Amino acid sequence: MKPIQRSSWRLAFGVAYYRMKRRVRWFFARANLARTRDGKPYPYLYFRHQTPLLRKLKDVDMRLQHNKVHNLRLAVERLHGLVVQPGETFSYWRLIGKPTRRKGYREGMVLVQGRVGTGVGGGLCQLSNLIYWMTLHTPLTVTERHRHSYDVFPDANRTQPFGSGATCFYNYLDLQIENRTAQPFQLNIWLTDTHLVGEWRSTQPASLHYEVYEKEHLITPAIWGGYLRHNTLYRRIRDGSGTVVADEFVTENHAYMMYEPLLAAPGDGETGKPDQRR
Repeated sequence: MKPIQRSSWRLAFGVAYYRMKRRVRWFFARANLARTRDGKPYPYLYFRHQTPLLRKLKDVDMRLQHNKVHNLRLAVERLHGLVVQPGETFSYWRLIGKPTRRKGYREGMVLVQGRVGTGVGGGLCQLSNLIYWMTLHTPLTVTERHRHSYDVFPDANRTQPFGSGATCFYNYLDLQIENRTAQPFQLNIWLTDTHLVGEWRSTQPASLHYEVYEKEHLITPAIWGGYLRHNTLYRRIRDGSGTVVADEFVTENHAYMMYEPLLAAPGDGETGKPDQRR
């Protein structure tokens, strides 16, 4: 679990290698990758969720937050209305493409070794986080998801369990979702003045309902200093009568904490109250 420090040339070589490897995988899987869209919403809503576009974060320039909103608008245009047919797979980066200045993307906030930095297309993890969380409340199957390696901000005003997001980095840290059901699913994503909003819809009504929760939440000291945070995510599946028909393991999370676990939460800029999850 100790952070690994790599040289710049090692990082550059690794990125190039894994990006090429991903392109090869896309090439051989192209027949099964979802790419069609339908502008008319499907009739049955399975799950909807929204997250705020702007947050006041300690020592983070709000310009980066506004640039993030701009980047999200560009990415959402590539995803809204996407239909994932039975047997098809949703690939986050295959649909969005590489975020570049030529495509209109701006400098946004990115995390590098747990520290806040800037990068073209920064902020798109908010979109992958939203899609992953929504998917956990549907019968769709997540086949690739990468957890965040760092826990950067305290839990003040957190509404989801720790570790319920999906980090992304073009193109090899992808989010992939397979439709193993017998019906198509439609992904709708849009921005309001204040929130990023998403939903999964289908042509048939939902027969099951999903509740995602955490177990074994634990903070432990690291041998080399600092703290590590751990938990596991599960989901209860209920039928139409409310009876639990399954209780599934989803994933486990381990992250380096970039703040003191017993201090008040100053990074949110809103309440400054102590972290209630400790």
